[in-house]
Order: sequence, then C-alpha cells, then structure tokens
Amino acid sequence: ADAGMTERGWIKRCLWVVFFLGSLTFLLFVCVDRIHFYLEYQHVTQLDEISTPAMVFPAVTFCNLNSFRFSRVTRNDLYHAGELLALLNQRYEIRDIHLVEDNVLEALKIKADFHNFKPRPFNMREFYDRTGHDIKDMLLACHFRGTECRPEDFQVVFTRYGKCYTFNAGNEGHTPLITTKGGMGNGLELMLDIQQDEYLPVWGETDETSFEAGIKVQIHSQEEPSFIDQLGFGVAPGFQTFVSCQEQRLIYLPPPWGDCKVTPMDSEFFESYGISACRIDCETRYLVENCNCRMVHMPGDAPYCTPELYKECADPALDFLVERDNDFCVCEMPCNMTRYSKELSFVKIPSKASAKYLAKKYNKSEQYIAENILVLDIFFEALNYETIEQKKAYEVAGLLGDIGGHMGLFIGASILTILELFDYIYEVIFPFSHVVYIGRNHYSKERGQYFTSLRKNCLLICSHIYQMLAL
Repeated sequence: ADAGMTERGWIKRCLWVVFFLGSLTFLLFVCVDRIHFYLEYQHVTQLDEISTPAMVFPAVTFCNLNSFRFSRVTRNDLYHAGELLALLNQRYEIRDIHLVEDNVLEALKIKADFHNFKPRPFNMREFYDRTGHDIKDMLLACHFRGTECRPEDFQVVFTRYGKCYTFNAGNEGHTPLITTKGGMGNGLELMLDIQQDEYLPVWGETDETSFEAGIKVQIHSQEEPSFIDQLGFGVAPGFQTFVSCQEQRLIYLPPPWGDCKVTPMDSEFFESYGISACRIDCETRYLVENCNCRMVHMPGDAPYCTPELYKECADPALDFLVERDNDFCVCEMPCNMTRYSKELSFVKIPSKASAKYLAKKYNKSEQYIAENILVLDIFFEALNYETIEQKKAYEVAGLLGDIGGHMGLFIGASILTILELFDYIYEVIFPFSHVVYIGRNHYSKERGQYFTSLRKNCLLICSHIYQMLAL
C-alpha cells in the first residue's frame, strides 16, 4: 500500500512539473509576443466631429491668371522683358505678326519702337507690382456675412502668378474674422471682373503667361503662407461658383508611432512650420544656390532675378524642382495642421434676364459681362469642424495589463508574488547580513560557517519547492 501511494505521489509530482513548465513556457511566449507588438509602435486614427458656436473664417487668396496688364507694359518693360514674355524675339522684333489683332499690333508697334531709345533700370518686383491687376478695378462687389467689404480689406501678396490678394489675412494686428452660422450668406461673396481685354497676347509657351482665363483661389489658415500655384483651384468667368467648406484639424504622432516633425523649423523666413512654408523656404534656397537670385514671390534679401535669369535659370530650375526632383525638397508632415475640405458647384451667370441689367450697371457690353464677370461664394457647410487624430494603439499600460493578466492566468502570480519570492530567496540565502569582505588569502572560521549555512539553506529551498509541487 505504501509503495502504491509513493508511486502515485511521484506521478502527481511529475504531472505538476510538466504543467508548471508548460504554463511558464506559454507565458514567456505570450509576453515576448506582446513586447514585440508594443515595439512596432502601431497607431490608430480617430475621427470626430465637434460643433461650436463660432468659427474663425479662413484666409482666402486669389490671383488673376494673367500676371501683367497689357496697357501698363511700357517700352522699357518690353525692352527688358519682351523676350521673357514671348512678345519679342532676340532681335527685339515682334514675334508672329500674323497672330496679332490689329488694335494690339498698333499698340505693340509703338511700344516696340526702340529707335533712339535709352533703356532705364528695370526691376522685376516693381514690374509685377505696377502691371499686375488692381483690386480696385477687379472688385465689383464684396460682402462678408452681409456686410460690404472694400478693396482695403484685401492684402497684397506675391505668388508665382504675380500680384495677388488675400482676404482675412489676420496679420499686422488685424484679428481674423469669425462666422457664427453656416450656409450661404454667412461667408464671403465676391463679384470680380477678370479684365480679359488687359490679357497679354500669347504667342508662345512661357511660365509667365497663361492660356486660361479666370482666377486661381486658395483657402488656407492664417498661419499658413499662400502656395496657390500648387494648392489653388480655378474659377472661370461666366459662372457663379459656390464653395462649401469644412475645417479639418489634423493631429499626427511623432516618431516612433508616426512621422510628423517635432523639431522647430530652421528657417530665416518663417517662424511656424508648415508644408507650404517648408516648400517656399526650400525653393528659395534652391534658386539662390543655383541662380544667385530669387523670384519676386520668394522671401529673403537676395537680389531679384533679372528677366534673362528668369528665362535661362530661375524658371527651368524651379520647374525641375517641382516636377522631377523628389529629393531636395522633402517636407515632413507637421504634428498639427488645419486644412479645409471643399465641395464646388456652379451656375451660369449672367442669365438672359440679367445680362442687360448688369451691362448697364457696370457700363459694359453684354458680351463683356459674359466673358469677364464671375461670382465666388465661400462659406462653411455647417458650424462644426472635423478632427482627425492619430492615437497610440498600444501603450505601456496595455502592455503591463496583458503581461499581468497572463501571469495570473498561467502561473497564478502577480508582481507582488514575484517580489515576495525574491525577498524569500534573499532572506534564505543571505541570513548573515553582517558578513563583510574577507581578504584574498584569509580563511576564517566565520567564512566556513557561512558557506555551511548557505548549503543547508539551499537544500531547505529545494525541499520547499518539492513540497509545493507535491501539493
């Protein structure tokens, strides 16, 4: 009977050893898997929509697609920039006379008569400023939330399209405008005359002239500089364009969970980091390094490029950088940014019923109204904004919770249990806390007693573990 009991006890102990080691192995496997998942630094994206009683209205920048008014181009301008604009050839002669309308040809012949002409100094910034379309001539009507706005409410900015205008720029001590309602009538409404009669004749493809008629528009935050040639949308004459917007606030995670830029912007021109600011800063440095000058729309104190440098260096270099060089201007995503989603719709203007009225009101012909007038209506769809936020998918608290849960499931232990076990082992192995360092060749009686006690305690620990497995 005693032999049978002993045999069953050994079988029970062996089974307990197998189960314990199996549970411990599975626990270690799960812990390694959880740690590996944590080190992948995964993230999830949370989308939310938040209502608010008032919202800051965005900045609105627009440019006429024609950069230079023909009537403002002087003989000196034509002498210096005629070849750049594809109006003259290298011999200062009018190009493609057979393409020129009679009234344009007569004016151009007078301006291109360089007999006994002494050229004067020429500056591209002054040329863009003087010949660009004037907001006072373009703006026929303007209302913001039903209140009339004036040309003085628009700030001049220079872009690659030349002289442009920004409404609600919010700088120079001006507080950005707010809106308290969504829908039409609670935003910005503009009626503009694009003045096609002032468009330069196009006899060749250049970066300074356009085949299209209309305006380019960008809706952006006040903290972000305009980057309209890359991010703007077109509005055509003969239509009323409705732009329904919704503000989106994007929050990205820094490395290692995401790839947003956390370091401050290293720029001489911009204080806050943004993709547009980064691109403009990079393009400016690229042109200064390669052409030793900058374009009119670029910040800094480098000299402006001459028309010759525009044609031979600046325009080709910037086109190459924008279209084909993907390595020089690499702009990281900012950790916080605001953008505006847009939905556009169109109706024809003028109607047959209103054509005569508008022609009489603005002292123009009906054909002129149809070819030059446009209406732009920008408003918030609703008084709410959308947040798109990256969040950590697995944090330290989740890692510890998973490991603790699996420890309790597989071996019935917790952190306190493990600490108690280490404390118990320490108390058993090192009972003589007063034992001090013994010299290299010194053998004392206390040292012999210490190691004798250590062997006894190790046997005692093994006996305790054996009894635990036997339960």
